[in-house]
Parts: sequence; structure tokens; C-alpha cells
Amino acid sequence: MINLLVTGSNGQLGQCLKQLLLSATDISCYFATREDLDITNSDEVQRFFSEHNFDYCINTAAYTNVEKAESEQKEAFLINAEGAYSLAKACKKHNVVLLHISTDYVFDGMAKTPYQEQDPTNPLNVYGASKLKGEQHIGDTWNKHFIIRTSWLYSQYGHNFLNSMLEFAKQKKALTITTQQKGTPTNANELAQVLVTIIKTGNARYGVYHFSNQGEATWYDFAEAIFKATGEIDTVNLAKTEHYATFAKRPAYSVLNCSKLKDTLDITYRNWEDSLKQIINSK
Repeated sequence: MINLLVTGSNGQLGQCLKQLLLSATDISCYFATREDLDITNSDEVQRFFSEHNFDYCINTAAYTNVEKAESEQKEAFLINAEGAYSLAKACKKHNVVLLHISTDYVFDGMAKTPYQEQDPTNPLNVYGASKLKGEQHIGDTWNKHFIIRTSWLYSQYGHNFLNSMLEFAKQKKALTITTQQKGTPTNANELAQVLVTIIKTGNARYGVYHFSNQGEATWYDFAEAIFKATGEIDTVNLAKTEHYATFAKRPAYSVLNCSKLKDTLDITYRNWEDSLKQIINSK
């Protein structure tokens, strides 16, 4: 039996993992909310790990509000960087494999082709910088880790672009969506499956990996695909804009090259539009 800790279990990825592992007979799961385990408290984390016998830890706990991070820099770094550091130290002391979720926002968006894991990082905003610092803390602390960078995560759970668009459609709000950024919408359920596959196969090829669905899109493309899949494209008032004012700078291009994950771990990934249609049809 594999003993697994999932931190930040109330978030969308945590809930996807919970749903996926509900019927698992070979993995014993401890789903920890922030109230159960404050990853920013290093002493608390060490005590928690001492009281349990974990084999793996999936860290889904994160500060993810890109806009607010610009004015709440201390909080973003506390959770995304220091929290990751606390977990890495505890994992090292107790010989626990750490799977940590990072982001495409560690890059500056100046590339013209999908980013590979070894490409230089240069985050444009506080959120990206805090996530990169978390990566660095883990890399400097504990070798038994998988850092999975992902992009534009959405699911049936929580606050994300898909659910926001569906809610706006109900309210019949006019929508102006940017074409300024290009990335890849990624189904959090499929990321959850990747994480569980890594654990179940006992893979020890540690390091940094990229995972997203296949293909690329602008936020406008993403919105348009949502409304086409729900049959609401003719009823919503959807418009595109090249410029959309935001407080935080965002990379103009943040598509991830996922071939390392596919080749090293024999994990495949689907086109983002096919994945989106499936999740909408199952809602």
C-alpha cells in the first residue's frame, strides 16, 4: 500500500485527485486542507510528517491569484516559495518523494516555439517569481522530486476560466476576451491522472517536467471553444481585443513542450479542444 499526502486538497487539482483516487485500493490518501496543514509553518510540517508514514507528497497548495499577487507579494512568496521549501525539507528528512506543481509563468513569453524544461526562466510577475523560487528551493533541498509545470489549468471544480465563462453565459454578459496571450488550456483531471501514474509506476526519473494538453490557443480561442461546446456561441455576445489591461504582466507566449514527459515516463496527452469537450459533456 502506498501512503500519499495531498496538500491544498480544497483546490481544483486537489479535488480532481480526490475524485480520481476515491476507489483506489493500492493508495492510502490523506487529503490535507490548509486548516489541516499550514505548509508555511515549517515546524508544523515537520511534526505532521513525523506523525505519519508517507511515501509520496503531492503539493497542490498554492497562491494562484496572479493579479492580487502584485500587491500581496509577501503572501505569494510565503505560500509558493517558503511553503514549498518547508515540504522539501520534511520530505528529505522522512524520505518522501515530492511531486510539486509549478507554472508556465516562470517564462517571459519571448519564445516563438514551445518552452522546454531547460529553457531560461525569467518570470514577468510576482506569481511567476514566487513559483520559480519554490522550484529552486525544492531543487536545492531534495533530489527525490518531480516538478510539473503546467498551464491554464481548469476543471469542473472551483474558480477557473471555464466556470467563469459558463457563469457569464448564464448572466448573458457581454464578453471581451484578449487575443494577446497564447498558451494551452489544460484539464486538471488529466494532470491528476499524470501525477497518479507517476506514483503507481514507482518512476524514479526525478526532475522538472512539463505537462499540458496539446495545441495552443489564445484566451479568446478558449472562450469561443467553450461556447461552441455548450451550444451557446450564437447567444453570447463575445468579442475579441488585442489589448486587455491587467495589473500583472503576463507572458505573450507560454506554450509548453511536453515531449520529455511523454518520452521519459511514457505519458501521453490529448488535444486541448478534445479534453475541453469531454469535461463539458460530463458536467
